[in-house]
Amino acid sequence: MPALSNGEMMLNLAVPPPLSALIARLPAAPPSLAFSLAANRLLWPALQSLDWQPLVGRRYAIRVKDLGLSLHFTVSSRGFSPDSGAPDLTISATARDFMLLLTRSEDPDTLFFSRRLVSEGDTELGLTVKNLLDALDPEAVLCRLPMPLAHAARRLMKG
Repeated sequence: MPALSNGEMMLNLAVPPPLSALIARLPAAPPSLAFSLAANRLLWPALQSLDWQPLVGRRYAIRVKDLGLSLHFTVSSRGFSPDSGAPDLTISATARDFMLLLTRSEDPDTLFFSRRLVSEGDTELGLTVKNLLDALDPEAVLCRLPMPLAHAARRLMKG
């Protein structure tokens, strides 16, 4: 195996099918709650400086295809919270592609046009979410991570 940086190794890992099948059978509520708590800690403070009002009251789903994982949540004036209703917007991709997006190693438009990132539902809302995420300062999010995770994320972002 050629020598790869830690970030490259992590991004090239595949999820074993048995693990994916197990995760797909788990109830949706615990992962959605965990996601909402993490989003409130990491994203919500950074979103406060942007026009996040169009997100309020809408329902969202993030589907991590290779994990069989679906995260359902809504946004209120107090932040993210789990939600079990039908989503207005569902965004689907593999864990690897979501990691590429988070580290800004890949452009969302490139993933979208290559059909690796799929947006279903309210397309105007999808564009609003994309523009808000593009406007986020990565450092405003990274500074809220524990130091070892922040350093690892910065290394991934540098490629």
